[in-house]
Amino acid sequence: MRFQTLYEGRAIFAVIFALLAVAWVLEWAVLIGVGLLLLAFCINFFRDPEREVPQAPDAVVSAADGTVADIMEVEENDFLKTRCLRVGVFLSVFDVHVNRAPIEGKVSFVKHFPGLFLDARLPECSIKNEAMAWAFEGERATLFVRQITGAIARRIVPWSKLGDALAKGERFGMIRFGSRTEVYLPLNAEVLVAVGDKVKGGSSVIAKLK
Repeated sequence: MRFQTLYEGRAIFAVIFALLAVAWVLEWAVLIGVGLLLLAFCINFFRDPEREVPQAPDAVVSAADGTVADIMEVEENDFLKTRCLRVGVFLSVFDVHVNRAPIEGKVSFVKHFPGLFLDARLPECSIKNEAMAWAFEGERATLFVRQITGAIARRIVPWSKLGDALAKGERFGMIRFGSRTEVYLPLNAEVLVAVGDKVKGGSSVIAKLK
């Protein structure tokens, strides 16, 4: 799984290497420089670092790297059918885009939702953009996670499937380029992050379950 992200970017890397090959043959220094910058950007984007996952049974870890964009009480109507605390994380193009399970549990729901490609920083993107929704059924609670595309991110890649049992912090998919990931918590969960906080998927504890 460690190199799965590089595999997902294989078409992009192929185009960049082809560009570099042409630029090298034609001795176009500027184009070589542009190609190397693109290569460096893509290697950085498709990185997938190992993470130390907190093992406390009540700890909920962030499903994504990025910045906490909002924390609010909302109605979750796709699976849980109840009000939840939603922690939304915005992923810039410089963040790791691998998504990780917030708790240990079984994947009890997976569904793709077609939609728009609005800027992932806009509030309405949560309900209007293309998304992939997941539910992780753990011993203490079932958590709902939504992967949302953005103006640049146009592809959500699932690596897990319905019925899979995942460890906390285990990779279950990724979103290509800037995007948003939301974790829906029970109302009685103790949220430990604030808007503007930087979090890391699989290692930053965003809440504790009662």
